[in-house]
Amino acid sequence: MTLPGSRLGSIVAAVVVLLVIPYVIPSYQTILLSYGLIMAIAALGFNLLLGYTGLLSFGHSAYFGVGAYAVAFLVKYGGVASMELFLLGGVLATVVVTAVFGFVCVRYTRIFFSNLTLALSQVLWSLALKFFWVTGGTDGLRVPTPSLLGGLAPVGGGKVEFLTYRYYYYVLVVFLACVALMWVIVNSPFGKALQAIRDNETRAEFVGVQVRTYRWFAFMVSGVFTGLAGVLWVPLNGLTTPDIVYWPFSGKIVFMAVLGGFRTFYGPIIGAVVFNYLESYAVGFTVYWQLLLGAVLVVLVLALPSGIVGTVSRLGSRLGRAPA
Repeated sequence: MTLPGSRLGSIVAAVVVLLVIPYVIPSYQTILLSYGLIMAIAALGFNLLLGYTGLLSFGHSAYFGVGAYAVAFLVKYGGVASMELFLLGGVLATVVVTAVFGFVCVRYTRIFFSNLTLALSQVLWSLALKFFWVTGGTDGLRVPTPSLLGGLAPVGGGKVEFLTYRYYYYVLVVFLACVALMWVIVNSPFGKALQAIRDNETRAEFVGVQVRTYRWFAFMVSGVFTGLAGVLWVPLNGLTTPDIVYWPFSGKIVFMAVLGGFRTFYGPIIGAVVFNYLESYAVGFTVYWQLLLGAVLVVLVLALPSGIVGTVSRLGSRLGRAPA
């Protein structure tokens, strides 16, 4: 689990850059980066299933939505305003949902698993859409600015200042903790067992790995990471609507992992940040932003079949082997 010196230096440099960014770029860019870091947590969780367990889920919007709606319900029906209670409530709600969904889904693999996760997520989307007297329907539920660290974080200033500095650093700390935790998970005996299941399920079962149990736990961990991202996303967005539970949102999470390189640890992180910026600038550039964004993403996938990080790693290896 030890990191090479060069990689450790790169990580430290990246953390330093993330710490000083709010003071060197405009507020809008910092808020966009917050969105990117939040989606990176979701993509990191999703990649535990796709990249390390070999299961493609099209239903991760459900767990993102569970975390988001848990926050909205705590505000509307519980009068809660603490971000820490939001995190606790969102994680507990996601654990319950992923435990039930995972118990059903991990009995299947390949296209059957993917279709089942998609179908279950659409059940939650229908509930969020039709039970409008509870969920607000298409109007959604508004979430005001929460208190951070039990009210110990300094207050004052407008909403933009809050999101640019205090909430950005809050998201950054949670993001770094999630990255460190996921690194420990994928390099632990549990993570190695998941990779064995991905590479050869039959052989893993022969050596004593309880395949369904390991898949179930991986499913839960993956969903909890995505639900945690949903919790962090709501105060930044200010509104929870059924759109985040609909299947295209799951497609975004899938594409983030694929764009960055789902066979690498850092690929989903890079893919989430890049995708977030591409989408934001495409929306502001033209009313046909879906067409423009789709064309750009198709070109990127064709040009970088192993993802951004995978392609960079390959180029680095080739240059390292090249004669002086």
